[in-house]
This record gives sequence, C-alpha cells and structure tokens, in this order.
Amino acid sequence: MAPVKTIKKDKVKKLPTKFNIDVSGPASDNIFDSAAFEKFLQDRIKVGGRTGNLKDTIAVSRSSGNVLTITAAPNTQFSKRYIKYLTKKFLKKHNLRDWIRVVANDKASYELRYFKIDNDEAEEDEE
Repeated sequence: MAPVKTIKKDKVKKLPTKFNIDVSGPASDNIFDSAAFEKFLQDRIKVGGRTGNLKDTIAVSRSSGNVLTITAAPNTQFSKRYIKYLTKKFLKKHNLRDWIRVVANDKASYELRYFKIDNDEAEEDEE
C-alpha cells in the first residue's frame, strides 16, 4: 500500500468589511453636518454590546468628498443594516428625517437623498 498524502489547505485571509455612506448631497447644501455625523457614529456604534468600544475593530473615517467609510475587522460581526439604523437615528435627532432618506446604491454603500415632493398634485387639489 502506498502512503496517503495529506494536502494542506492554505488558509484564506479574510479582508476587512468596508461600508460607505455618501452624504455629499445634503452636505453640499449645508443642511447636513458630516463631522457631527462621524462623531455620532463613533459614539453610538456598539461592539460587544457596549457603546464607545471601537478600539481597533471598527474605524470611522471621513474623506474630503463627504463620504464616510466604516471599516470593520474581519473577526467582528457588523451589518450594513446597523449603519442604516444609526443614520436614521441621527436624521431623526436633527429633525431631518422628513426630508432626507437613506438609500442603498450598491452592496456596500448607502447614499442620503432628498425625498421627491410633487407640488403639481397639491396645486391641482387646491383648485
């Protein structure tokens, strides 16, 4: 009998998860403060059931184009839905929830957009 060869599998290294939030629309109109939103996320994101426990597992950064990037370590559970929840909470706190909505524009990013309001229908009702 020939000896059995064992094949070692190379461990696949997981990459960190990155999520983007594009706030350039409302921020360019000076309605939305991206610095305050970044601070809000750093204060409110929970890791291990505790707020303010980001350490090296989650990083929140803001680029010059008003795009916030949230990077989670590969061994940390972090969902895109949680980012949407915190974004809606921030909008509600600053009374912007009635005019701005959070829309997913691809698998790993959100965008803040204005609600489309049709004034034509309102004018027809008045007549």
